[in-house]
Amino acid sequence: MRDGPNIAAIAAMVGDPARANMLTALLNGDAFTASELSLEAGVTKQTASSHLSKLVDGGLVAVEAQGRHRYYRLADADVAGLLETLMGVAARAKALRTRPGPKEPALRHARVCYDHLAGDLGVALYDAFAKNKWMNPGPEKTFALTKLGRVKVQTFGVDLEELENGARPLCRSCLDWSVRRHHIAGALGAAILDEIFDRGWATQKRGSRVLEFTRVGEAGLKRVFMIPEAVS
Repeated sequence: MRDGPNIAAIAAMVGDPARANMLTALLNGDAFTASELSLEAGVTKQTASSHLSKLVDGGLVAVEAQGRHRYYRLADADVAGLLETLMGVAARAKALRTRPGPKEPALRHARVCYDHLAGDLGVALYDAFAKNKWMNPGPEKTFALTKLGRVKVQTFGVDLEELENGARPLCRSCLDWSVRRHHIAGALGAAILDEIFDRGWATQKRGSRVLEFTRVGEAGLKRVFMIPEAVS
């Protein structure tokens, strides 16, 4: 047997349809109970608990007890990135769920990917950073802010010193499943989304990954980060 990480074990955990539905439900960054996740997976609560135990043991999901309840969330941003990448591969392979409706365009326009902005607006934000030389590409899905980039995000309200003192990588790229290009993840991506929320520019739709921008909020994002008006 070959040495190295056992990707087959991780693939098997993600590959079960019920567990896959639970994991994608957790991509909105919230924590859910086993009962709530059983509804997402379409299985009984007992079966959901069994699946969740495997996901916790496998390091894909973290659990936290609060009173009589246990809440489950994705273990970290790396797991979110893995899921988003798999969704991109599935979309490219035409392995799509047949649930057409108004939710799909909204999900593609702007959504939460764990704790950062994804969708058309997220990709446009990444493209703006590249076009305006606010970042330089780095190894393994990382990038570094240029001097101009640092000024840009600090002016927007991001405390870079605090982020750089944290354990999480500052700048990472994440492959967007619906656009199949990158958006900004890492501590910077999370901080930008937090600032968007703080300014009241957008809210997260209840029970969904969809981000609903106000007209003023979307215009403000495009103005500050020089995103073309054509992005819609």
